[in-house]
Amino acid sequence: MPDQLLSTEEYRALGETDRGFTELVEGRVVPSPGAGRTHNLAACRLAGQLERQLPHSLAFVLGTDLDLDLAPKGEPGFSRRPDLLILDRAAGDPIRTTDVTVVVEIATSHSRRTDYRVKHDEYADAGIPHYWIVDLTEPVTLVACQGYRDAPPVTGTFTTEVPFPVKIDLDALLD
Repeated sequence: MPDQLLSTEEYRALGETDRGFTELVEGRVVPSPGAGRTHNLAACRLAGQLERQLPHSLAFVLGTDLDLDLAPKGEPGFSRRPDLLILDRAAGDPIRTTDVTVVVEIATSHSRRTDYRVKHDEYADAGIPHYWIVDLTEPVTLVACQGYRDAPPVTGTFTTEVPFPVKIDLDALLD
């Protein structure tokens, strides 16, 4: 890992590591622990449910870096790797916050504080319009956040019309 603080451009230039993935937080490269089978299966099942319901103008990607644009170019930056992104189908690479409609993080016991507090505020600061936190602690819940406002947790079926009509069977995300 580099000893100096990195901009998002310098971070992207590092490429992938051979020991899991990393994120960039205030210029520091932060390793992320492995997600585990249950987490990864839930992400895939969620993606499957979303794929059938997304408007044609939107697409999803799993585990892709997102430059949060929270620092001026060349300054120590922020790059997160959300579990799932819903974005403009025409988005380029790297993905920018202006391309993103929804960021989804799947919270587990190891990531709960980061997902509910740290990433919540970073995504709001970055202007991400919608942030969904799916918590796999039974019963599975989804908290829909718009900026700093959070809706109450939903169990069973999450239904919304904003930012697009969707119905998600939360119980189907686990075995």
